[in-house]
Amino acid sequence: MAGKDEKTQETEPKKKSPLKLIIILLLILVVLGGGGFFAYLKFLAPKPKATKAQVINQDEEDTESESENVPKVGQVFDLEPFIVNLADKKETRYLKVKISLELKGKKITEEMNKRLPQVRDIIIEILSNKTYEELATLHGKEHLKNELMIRLNSILKTGSVKHVFFTEFVMQ
Repeated sequence: MAGKDEKTQETEPKKKSPLKLIIILLLILVVLGGGGFFAYLKFLAPKPKATKAQVINQDEEDTESESENVPKVGQVFDLEPFIVNLADKKETRYLKVKISLELKGKKITEEMNKRLPQVRDIIIEILSNKTYEELATLHGKEHLKNELMIRLNSILKTGSVKHVFFTEFVMQ
C-alpha cells in the first residue's frame, strides 16, 4: 500500500496557493491604477484657475524677467535712406543704407529735427569716404557705426546717440 500512495502523490499535481495569485493581481492592479492616476493628473486634469492676484504677480514676474534679459531701447530716430558713391578708384560702387539712431536724452529728438541737415551731411561725408572693402566685413560695419556715433555726438548738446542701427545695407 505504501507503493500505491507514493504513485498517487506523484501523479496528482500540487495545488498552488490562491494567495500568491491574489497578491500578484493586487500588485498589478495597484501599479496600473497609480500610473493611470498620475497620467490623469499630468495630462488630462483641468488646470486650476488662477486668482487675480496670482495673474498680476505672474505678469510682473514675466515683465521683470524679460527686462533683465533684453536691454531697454531708448527713443529711436529713423533717417531717410542714404544712397552714396563709395570711394573705390577702380570701379563705381554704390551704397544704399537706412539708419536708425537710438537716442539718449529728454529733448534730443527736438535737437535732431533742428540739426537734421547737419546730421545727414555728416553721415553722407563719412559714407562716401568708405571703400567697398572697408564695408564688406562685419568689423568694417561695426567700425562705421562707432565712427558715426562719435561724429554725431560731437555736434549734439542736449543728449547723445546711444546706438547706430543699419536697418538696410546694400552695396553694389
